[in-house]
Amino acid sequence: MFPSDLTGAYTIDPAHSRFGFAARHAMVTKVRGSFPIVEATVHLDAADPAASSVRVVLDAAGVETGNAQRDGHLRTGDFLDVVTHPHITFTSSGVKHVGGDSFEVTGALTIHGVTRQVTVPLDYTGTSVDTQGFKRAGFEGGMVIDRRDYGVSFNALLETGGVMVSEKITLEFDLSAVKTG
Repeated sequence: MFPSDLTGAYTIDPAHSRFGFAARHAMVTKVRGSFPIVEATVHLDAADPAASSVRVVLDAAGVETGNAQRDGHLRTGDFLDVVTHPHITFTSSGVKHVGGDSFEVTGALTIHGVTRQVTVPLDYTGTSVDTQGFKRAGFEGGMVIDRRDYGVSFNALLETGGVMVSEKITLEFDLSAVKTG
């Protein structure tokens, strides 16, 4: 459960947070990447976690996997189509305390112009006051989505069987929230 002094407004610190993903490539290894934060705000209510909320906007065009050619392909209509769909968004509709430091955040996830309801499991990892006197709260979690549910269906068959890119994508979250109010 949240400590009582955690109640308030927060922004996600982009320099100390990661909205990432992992996809299996050629059926043998994982490729990891991340998206830059455009906007990420959180309201925490320690007394009533259900009254908490989250809104995140990510820059789809800023996708980064460590390979410029792959990143360029991910930006095209084969995958994210960033010209038409420049952002990935999540807006919560509910927060549920499920025990200990674990929570489920339910809301609308929009990727590639398609919105689906998802439930994101998150663990509260603690609080601290940083060297500049700001209160920080940490969260981490992840979930698996099927990219085809979001209209991202490009693939290539391999000679040995299987496909070039997995349909299941693991979303990974490491978040440092800084109290603003």
